[in-house]
Amino acid sequence: MFHSLSDPTRLTIVRRFAEGEARVRDLVEETGLAQSTVSAHVACLRDCGLVTGRTEGRQTFYALARPELLDLLVTAETLLAATGSKVALCPTYGIPKENAR
Repeated sequence: MFHSLSDPTRLTIVRRFAEGEARVRDLVEETGLAQSTVSAHVACLRDCGLVTGRTEGRQTFYALARPELLDLLVTAETLLAATGSKVALCPTYGIPKENAR
């Protein structure tokens, strides 16, 4: 699950689903990414069980499968705010110091 959320594009898509369901076409317009890229990210989230699809005619509307995911993201943001650059600059897992701002 955490790996699926580690990609910035997938995280953007999850945050968009917090506002309600959307089609791949909607996500393409909102992100400016290629349809194939958005489809692959939505498929990853769906395969992880984080997103569900509802078919209506020839369209599929995607939404969060578990609203609790938003609670996890809020908690993560709170933790990041509390630790600040210590997490981002962690020598093992964070951003390399030469790339940090």
